[in-house]
Amino acid sequence: MATKRAPFEFLEHTADVGVIAHGGTLAEAFVHAAEGMFSVMVNLNGVREKEERSLAVEAHDWPSLLVAWLSELIYFSDVDGLVFKRFEIRQMEPYSLRASAYGEKIDRQRHELGAGVKAITRHMLEVDEDEDGYRVQILLDI
Repeated sequence: MATKRAPFEFLEHTADVGVIAHGGTLAEAFVHAAEGMFSVMVNLNGVREKEERSLAVEAHDWPSLLVAWLSELIYFSDVDGLVFKRFEIRQMEPYSLRASAYGEKIDRQRHELGAGVKAITRHMLEVDEDEDGYRVQILLDI
């Protein structure tokens, strides 16, 4: 019986926070990367799914699409003051996706906040297929 690996894990890095995410599909790996990123920002257990944001992003390759996806989520967090808990990629094709993110406005009294994520860096950026599906790696500028 195969052991189930975690959907994401953190990567040791001197200045930033790295996230390695896995998925049986590329879309699932992208979802797990978003979960990993938001788990750096807030304890996801305290986030309710009160608001939905729909988004569509395009890029010229898979790594750039991963950056665009996560950057759009950071934009909603910065501009609308939202944190997200759940993500659904509704359509994904080379090199675009349509998705929804579910969460709520940041409540500093209730949410256990972590580090703020300023951006996704291209340093050590990876999108690879492996024996179990897909693996993506990102570094978060905090």
